[in-house]
Amino acid sequence: MHLNDTPQEAAFRKKVRDFLNQNAKPKDADNLKAARAETRESEADGLARAKKWQKKKAAAGYAAITWPKDYGGMGGTAIQSVIYNQEEAKYHLPRGYFEIGLGMCIPTLIAYADKETLTRYVKPALYGEEIWCQLFSEPAAGSDVAGIRSRVKRDGDDWILNGQKVWTSGAHFSDYGIIVARSDPDQPKHRGLTFFFLDMHAPGVEVRPIKQMSGGSNFNEVFFNDVRIPDSQRLGEVGEGWKVALTTLMNERLAVGMGESADAGDLLEIARDLETENGPAVKDAHIRAKIAEWYAESQGLKYTKMRTLTALSKGETPGPESSIIKIVSARKMQDIGAFAMEMQDMAGVVSDGELSPFGAAFQQQWIWAAGFRIAGGTDEILRNIVAERVLGMPADIRVDKAKPFRDLPTGR
Repeated sequence: MHLNDTPQEAAFRKKVRDFLNQNAKPKDADNLKAARAETRESEADGLARAKKWQKKKAAAGYAAITWPKDYGGMGGTAIQSVIYNQEEAKYHLPRGYFEIGLGMCIPTLIAYADKETLTRYVKPALYGEEIWCQLFSEPAAGSDVAGIRSRVKRDGDDWILNGQKVWTSGAHFSDYGIIVARSDPDQPKHRGLTFFFLDMHAPGVEVRPIKQMSGGSNFNEVFFNDVRIPDSQRLGEVGEGWKVALTTLMNERLAVGMGESADAGDLLEIARDLETENGPAVKDAHIRAKIAEWYAESQGLKYTKMRTLTALSKGETPGPESSIIKIVSARKMQDIGAFAMEMQDMAGVVSDGELSPFGAAFQQQWIWAAGFRIAGGTDEILRNIVAERVLGMPADIRVDKAKPFRDLPTGR
């Protein structure tokens, strides 16, 4: 396991730092207030800032480091992409608008679309001119993606799409989306699927934002009513949409990050400052024990990630064992948020960033951390991956594997 950069990686890291220092503000106490103000700006303002930064990053070659140069990428390595993301995380920069499109949608296009399609769509996405979303999950098909019920029927050179998707991040500001739908219900559920990309502004597409308890509304329901999709926008062969979807899902493991979160060190800092009825919180043995436990978990995660980075540095593909990172991280984020709020007693309910310690970071973390236990693979799915593909345990029995999809019970 490598804990330090190679000389080549160190040189690339310095180059990235120089670029970021020239174009962005580092995360420090002096810039914290301005950064908090940006989190409260309107989505339109945030999107405008994000597009401006994306264009600058793309022009410098950092928007798609691993993509071929023919598509506007750097033709670099996976470890260079990781290094860039590590360094960019140290700066106050807009995020959350392009990760799905550039991390999942466009790589799927690159794998399956023709040259004319790539010429039209890749560069505008890379430079932030067009935004993409992923239309997979449905009310009855979340972790079981192959259980989707949205239907497409062939009509000459077009396909007619009807159905519903849900929990679609960023659909309300997206220009295009990738979608998998059922084209043959007489086939088993992992067959009879066909994959497309579509215009999110096409007639018959209706996007309804979902209001979250955090106050945000980044997720959406999307309804399709006789939406026409040209066959030229099909990716992969008819009936082989699951194969194309797997390409997207493999990229999702890299595109869906854990985000920034308060950790054991932040909890220790607040415990030092917080006065309880028995004195400083850090003097409480129970609190110290919990901080120590989460610190140990953080170190375990750190070195597990180092193994993944080592594989990338060697040009290898990380294995399924990296699923443990998300299993542990998502739960830890939620638990730390809840514990910090309890430490603050009644003040723990204060979510105003100007009044609450750490800018209400713990309160916000507790609210949104639950979503990370679902996004990019639920805890249960990831545990199955570790059990079956790492520990070699037998797979779950699949009684529906060979049955035609139309014959599967629906619970009605």
